[in-house]
Amino acid sequence: MAVVDLSDLPREGVLLGLDPGKAALGVAASDRTRRLASPVETIPKPKLAPALARLFALYDERQAVGLVIGLPLNTDGTAGPRVQSVRTLASSILKVRDIPIAFQDERFSSNEAAEALRAAGASRRTREARIDAHAAAIILRDALARLEASS
Repeated sequence: MAVVDLSDLPREGVLLGLDPGKAALGVAASDRTRRLASPVETIPKPKLAPALARLFALYDERQAVGLVIGLPLNTDGTAGPRVQSVRTLASSILKVRDIPIAFQDERFSSNEAAEALRAAGASRRTREARIDAHAAAIILRDALARLEASS
């Protein structure tokens, strides 16, 4: 596979969402019916190879059929400097394993995740540990909503 349009992902099965950060990868997963997106894990990324190994382990454990990666667009919708690093990450993933990957606008996902965790009463330490996985769930939720709207 390669990078595909969101609508070209397999129509059924679990999708993983990914919030790529400088120091970690937030991971979320949908259920098989794609009605829910739930935070799964934050994978530390001091080195890419072990982080990708853990990502693929989660992908296999959940029998995922595709990956939705958050694309950090600028607030005006244009591609900023971080977009290239996310595209490079997608390329690195595809060099290890040929899976379908789609991008989803991730503007404000981390802010929304932080606000939701704060509203839930999570401590600062808990918010810092879980924000990437929660942001990944928001990215995946938004992608699932787009898929539902287009069907």
